[in-house]
Amino acid sequence: MKLGIVGLPNVGKSTLFNAITNAGAECANYPFCTIEPNVGTVAVPDSRLDWLSNLYHPKKTTPAVIEFVDIAGLVKGASRGEGLGNQFLSNIRGTDAIVHVVRCFDDENVIHVEGSTDPVRDIGIIDLELIMADLEMVDRRIDKAKKAAKGDKKFLHEAEVFSGLRDWLNDGNSVRSYQCGEDDRELIATSDLLTLKPVIYAANLDEDAFSGGEYGENPYYCAVQELADKEGAQVIPVCASLEEELSQMDSEEQAAFMEDLGIPESGLDRLVKASYTLLGLISFLTSGEDECRAWTITRGTKAPQAAGKIHSDFERGFIRAEVIAYEDMVACGSEKTAREKGLMRSEGKDYVVQDGDIILFRFNV
Repeated sequence: MKLGIVGLPNVGKSTLFNAITNAGAECANYPFCTIEPNVGTVAVPDSRLDWLSNLYHPKKTTPAVIEFVDIAGLVKGASRGEGLGNQFLSNIRGTDAIVHVVRCFDDENVIHVEGSTDPVRDIGIIDLELIMADLEMVDRRIDKAKKAAKGDKKFLHEAEVFSGLRDWLNDGNSVRSYQCGEDDRELIATSDLLTLKPVIYAANLDEDAFSGGEYGENPYYCAVQELADKEGAQVIPVCASLEEELSQMDSEEQAAFMEDLGIPESGLDRLVKASYTLLGLISFLTSGEDECRAWTITRGTKAPQAAGKIHSDFERGFIRAEVIAYEDMVACGSEKTAREKGLMRSEGKDYVVQDGDIILFRFNV
């Protein structure tokens, strides 16, 4: 899973990226500090995997991972190549979802490229640039379909679908919010459109508002939440500077510091949970003395396809999946006891894997 962290210059995006990846991306108080995208791979926090690792003491523990990409700050006119626009747009195309960082605090010592704090305006600037870039792609798709229709009439429908989408984009709307049938939705998904990507808004608060948990009293945060509610998007409150402090501490110091501030979980934990929900992802687990590992799959995946995530031979020669729910494993304390109590189930090809399933796949090739 690859998440692109975007935002206007100086909204705290690189600071947040540094904090959650410890990658040391340069961040400074001037626009275009980030020129090339910085990439950081982060282990997905999973207490279930930690528990299994403590039980088996394996030679290796392998968590699921998320790749974060810190993409250059965007300005008005990016779709026409202003600033680092073309670079920004090409980098964002390779991501699965967008984490849009918006500044929700005033600070006269931190330059805002638009001269003042207004997160809804800032979101609108980036949205408009992405819509403009999508319009170019949609126009090309319509032209291509019309040319193809001269030899095959089936392409006339494709031209009609994208023409309707063009009208929608011209009214300033995103592809995400376009209403159409399932077949047309699948057709639109074959075009790599930017505003089709799901979005999480990361509302960057100052330390006082964040640690006090009084987001509802912050007018900037409320404005972002209202906008997100209309879009059906998620908002995550973060404090990039606080996350940066946390990233410099060991786990015990982090826990004590977060407890003192009344913060139940880190920004990374919240981002990971929101990302999994946004993209419809879950994790299943494999365990043993050699390795304990978490595997990321799409919700609704059946057992053979989940086995294929481990190796194609597992899917090709799938016989059955031996499954223990994580909660049952914890209650029993061991795989042996779970088996004795009949809590290990034998599941076939139609079994839909559930979040937290501990699975042993049987196969024969």
